[in-house]
Parts: sequence; structure tokens; C-alpha cells
Amino acid sequence: MSILETRGLNKHFGGLHVTADVNLALEEGEIHCLIGPNGAGKSTLFRLILGEHAPSSGSIFYAGHDITPLKSFQRIRRGMSVKFQVPGIFKALSARQNLEIALQHHLEGGSLDAEADRLLDFLHLREVAEQFAGNLSHGQKQWLEIGMAISLKPKLLLLDEPTAGMSPAETFATGEIVQTLNADGVTILAVEHDMSFVRQVARRVTVLHLGRIFAQGTIEQIVADERVAAIYLGHGHA
Repeated sequence: MSILETRGLNKHFGGLHVTADVNLALEEGEIHCLIGPNGAGKSTLFRLILGEHAPSSGSIFYAGHDITPLKSFQRIRRGMSVKFQVPGIFKALSARQNLEIALQHHLEGGSLDAEADRLLDFLHLREVAEQFAGNLSHGQKQWLEIGMAISLKPKLLLLDEPTAGMSPAETFATGEIVQTLNADGVTILAVEHDMSFVRQVARRVTVLHLGRIFAQGTIEQIVADERVAAIYLGHGHA
């Protein structure tokens, strides 16, 4: 069964057609990457899925239910979570305190402490647990926000360019984090530019271009598609 499905999804901003008749189905248990050139409509599609934008037309289904009219917090309560490109962390609090705030909605006492410890280890943040989050490296901030997003125990995790600005080593470590989450049962939809990350994690890839689905398939099929190379991959990315 598809955990997420968009049907005929359209979004207009004035005369601009940003999302054009998008039919996307995300299978439960997969890692699916969404790629495309700047301005392809990836972030808008993300915000439609999360409920931050209302579609001009079309529908969004989650676990078989029509969630098109639901607000973001209602979608999150049903098992969706998101990590946006710019980390939304509490910079004046420690890394541990950030995780504790995210966990306190459903844990307390010793259970909360134990889960915070587990997440710090899992996210490679144990050594910086007591540092102010604002002083962490760029990659560490990204990992911390992934930790805050998964503290909700989501069934579907949306990642908006999770490796943007990361070193190759950090990017690979992020891929390992994503693969472990997926092995634990989390379905993942990631908007990403870094093709090494996409190659590492994606089972299926969807290419957006001018707001439309341009191509879809395995990473091998997408990289081999000359039409995709012409609009996006170029010589330096494939």
C-alpha cells in the first residue's frame, strides 16, 4: 500500500503554475528521493504534502486517508515529520536539551533520559551533547534536527536537502543515519541535490522539472536517462 499519494496535485501562485498535475505514490518502507533543477517545484511539493500550502486542485492521501483539508499539526499527529533545509533548532540550548524538548511530548523521567542518550549516540552527537546547539558544526546541526524530527516516532519522514553544505564524510554519515531509520521502519521522502547521497540511499527517484514529474525510476535508470542529464545532471553531477 502507498503510505503517501498525491493525485493531480496543482499549485498556482498568481499566474505561476509551480506544481503541475503531480501524481506521486510513495510505497510504505521505501526511501524515495526527489531531485530536479532549482525552480522545479520540489520545495512547494514538500509544503503541499506537509500542509503548509493548500493545493489549488488535487488531493493528498496518507495511509489511505484523504488528508488534503488537514492542517500541518494534524498531519504530524498521524505520523508525519519533517526536517527542513534550514535547521530549526534552539541555538541557546544544548544539543541534549534540544532533544529533550522534542521528546517531552511523549516521554518523561528515566525513559526520556535514556532515549536522549540513544539519539545522541545514533546521531554522532555524544561528544557535543552539552554544547550550545548554536555552536555546533553545520553537519551536527543538521543531525540534531533530524533527531528532533524522529523523536516523534514518525512513520513518514520528509527531509528537505538534508546534506546541503555538508562535507563528503558528513554526507555519507547522513546516508547511514537515513538507511538505519529506514531499516527500523520509517518511510523517507528526501529532496536532495547531492547525487552521491541519492545513489547511497534511494530505492526510487522522481525527477521534477517545471513543476511536473519528468522521470521516475531507480537511480541507475535516472542517471542513464539522457533527458534527465540534459535538464539537471550535467557532466559534473552524474
